[in-house]
Amino acid sequence: MTTDDGAREDLVELARRCGVADRYVGWDQLDHHVSSDTIVAVLASLGVAADGSEEIAAAHAHLDDAPWREMLPPVTVAVEGARTRFIAHVPHWDPLHVWIVTEDGGTEQPAQVDEWVEPREVDGVLIGRATFEVPANIEPGYHRVHALDPATEQTVDRPLIVTPRRLSTADGLLDGRRWGVAVQLYSVRSSRSWGVGDFADLAGICEAAASSHGADFVQVNPLHAAQPTAPIEQSPYLPVTRRFVNPLYIRVGDIPEVARLDKRARKHLRTLERAFFDENLATDKIKRNKSFRAKMSALEMIHDQPRSDERDFAYRSFRRREGKGLRRFATWCALAEHFGSDSPKWTTRLRDKDFVKRKRRELADRVDFYMWLQWICDQQLADAQHAALSAGMRIGIIADLAVGVARHSADVWMLGDVLARGATVGAPPDGFNQQGQNWDQPPWDPRRLAEAGYEPYRDMLRTVLRHAGGLRVDHILGLFRLWWIPDGKSPAAGTYVHYDHDALIGILALEAERAGAVVIGEDLGVFEPYVQQALTERGILGTSILWFEHGADAPVPPEEYRQLCLTSVTTHDLPPTVGYLAGDHIELRSRLGLLETGEAAERARDERDRDAVLNLARSRGLLPPDAAPTGQETVEALYRLIAQTPSVLLSVALVDAVGERRIQNQPGTDSSQYPNWCIPLADENGQVVLVEDLASNARFASLVDALTEQGVGSH
Repeated sequence: MTTDDGAREDLVELARRCGVADRYVGWDQLDHHVSSDTIVAVLASLGVAADGSEEIAAAHAHLDDAPWREMLPPVTVAVEGARTRFIAHVPHWDPLHVWIVTEDGGTEQPAQVDEWVEPREVDGVLIGRATFEVPANIEPGYHRVHALDPATEQTVDRPLIVTPRRLSTADGLLDGRRWGVAVQLYSVRSSRSWGVGDFADLAGICEAAASSHGADFVQVNPLHAAQPTAPIEQSPYLPVTRRFVNPLYIRVGDIPEVARLDKRARKHLRTLERAFFDENLATDKIKRNKSFRAKMSALEMIHDQPRSDERDFAYRSFRRREGKGLRRFATWCALAEHFGSDSPKWTTRLRDKDFVKRKRRELADRVDFYMWLQWICDQQLADAQHAALSAGMRIGIIADLAVGVARHSADVWMLGDVLARGATVGAPPDGFNQQGQNWDQPPWDPRRLAEAGYEPYRDMLRTVLRHAGGLRVDHILGLFRLWWIPDGKSPAAGTYVHYDHDALIGILALEAERAGAVVIGEDLGVFEPYVQQALTERGILGTSILWFEHGADAPVPPEEYRQLCLTSVTTHDLPPTVGYLAGDHIELRSRLGLLETGEAAERARDERDRDAVLNLARSRGLLPPDAAPTGQETVEALYRLIAQTPSVLLSVALVDAVGERRIQNQPGTDSSQYPNWCIPLADENGQVVLVEDLASNARFASLVDALTEQGVGSH
């Protein structure tokens, strides 16, 4: 789009009204201007035509009139006890009755505010405005605002969501500092695994970490569902839905109906399990698809077995609780299996309701199978959390919520227009990813999500939190603003789209409060100054990574870290600490052509920052001068350093605890460049580490001692 200064001004004003940034401050602290072409493309993804002065003027006029066409706003989100107002519109001088029906069925009367606004003519009708205030005594929850115009007998009702002022679970952490283990579940196997870590392994990890080492939580990768047929997506951060769970993690032998299999079927099951004996001991690459195919074969056989009356009642109760969302997801899985999940042709018919109903009837048994899989996942996740708490953990499992879903996925169909078209989510260039990132995920459409009463968002949160004591929200900055990349453009040619963070953070706090869960926001990267304060005020923890906590001239002293925070030395997007100390990430990115600067310059910068952290540890007597640069003693010194922070949660990467060196994920690459998310857990000698080994692992115990001698630990 070519624009003169006047047209650019009008476009920028329209973008501002729609929450689209026309400039931003990058990681380099410089002001970056967004091209008009990018702004127009992003506005188009939001359903706003802005290609030329006439379309821009029409869009402005629509934004002016749109609120006046609605008797009530699509949704009102309030904070408990706050003076929150909402607007109602009716033909001028018409009477208006407004009342609130609370979640428990009670009725409340909002006070009308004496606030005069001139009426406005919209579509040939003079419309008046009235302002109301949400009663301060309404408890947090999901309520409804009702409005009636007696003159026209028109009535509407819309959601009123009252959110907690502050998540109480955060304050429950202030009585001491706790530590836990961060794991990539698929990478940690036991002798009974089928080549991939599973829910029973998760229970075993929790028991070993708590009973033998005193941990209070285990932080896992996202467990969201992948494709229903192989090949499945390797990345846990690119699922087909964030609401439901990946059956890859099912421990087949723990399903009660296995006992009902006949002799031949049980023999077949043992044969399948034995086929993974060598896989569990291999350290080269995880074979997800082999495991997934074998498990699905076994699960289909078990699904066909009759259930006891008690088990059948539990299954039917699960289906009722999950309702339409579960049925629609299972339908998508059955259709993807039937037509081929890698073929997009059938997806064009998903908007045809008659087609979907007909196929659901034809594939009824497969739909039931995919619903049953989610029931089994739900039960085994519950068992894992029970094992964690029974072993003495204060928090237990901390689940992980990915930023979004794959383009051709179940959520894209199930959520409809709530996800935007024509753009994907990513990140602008930064020091570690100098070409920017495109995560190939469609973003929430802010307006349509609000029009849906945030229901898809809250349903997702409720399911993810059901069997977790905590939730890590990946890139929580995306609840404030997300980097949108128009289709066909590079990651660097995107811009930020702003969201109603008060609503999104508030609903997150409401669901976590009801679940009794701690929430940790991964607030790394470039963000606006108010973000961390806003999270802290709502009782949501931030995230600090030792290598990223660096001021202009020196590392941030540990005492200056945030208290309401989860602090760790490394993260899954960096090498384990041994590899980071050796500069493995520089060598890898250079080899893959991911550096905008030369390797020598990048190494010099990295070594300067790394050495500054090591010198800080030495100055505090935590690291002997003669310690090996990549040795266990150096790794433990860095954990002693973060143990001097006031942060209420400290996270130990399991890879560091056992001596693994290989990076789990290199952002900006695909499977042809690097085996992302496929690295099984091994020790410093390249030998596999099984779940059964964790309780007696001497290196793990030594690292825990390094923390506890600094006063960390609740047991």
